[in-house]
Amino acid sequence: MIRVTGTITIGEEEIHQQFIRGSGPGGQNVNKVATAVQLSFDVAHSPSLPEEVKDRLARLAGKRMTKEGCLIIDARRFRTQEQNRRDAVARLVSLIRQAAQRPKIRKKTQPTLASKERRLESKHRRAKIKHLRRAEWE
Repeated sequence: MIRVTGTITIGEEEIHQQFIRGSGPGGQNVNKVATAVQLSFDVAHSPSLPEEVKDRLARLAGKRMTKEGCLIIDARRFRTQEQNRRDAVARLVSLIRQAAQRPKIRKKTQPTLASKERRLESKHRRAKIKHLRRAEWE
């Protein structure tokens, strides 16, 4: 089990990992050894995630989400499979944590009296400067 938040945990069986040849670091080994990890997580059919988290995750994932609702993460930053596997899982957990946070609802507020006065004062100053310029040419 992978603990994402206090209430959300994901089972290891929900995550599918495939190893592919990476284009990143690895020297001469890069063309011989499959060190890059392609992690896929079926968001649409996951029993671990609430619906609202699934919706926000789909928006956050963008192009990484397939039409079927599967999230795909490529990790090829490191030279070893294990490091890339850890990196992919960490990125998945980070993305789900972001999606689990409810966005703050903006509360409309009125401008304060002082801010209204400052705005009007700056407008008067600007108008006065323009008026003085005009008076010179007439």
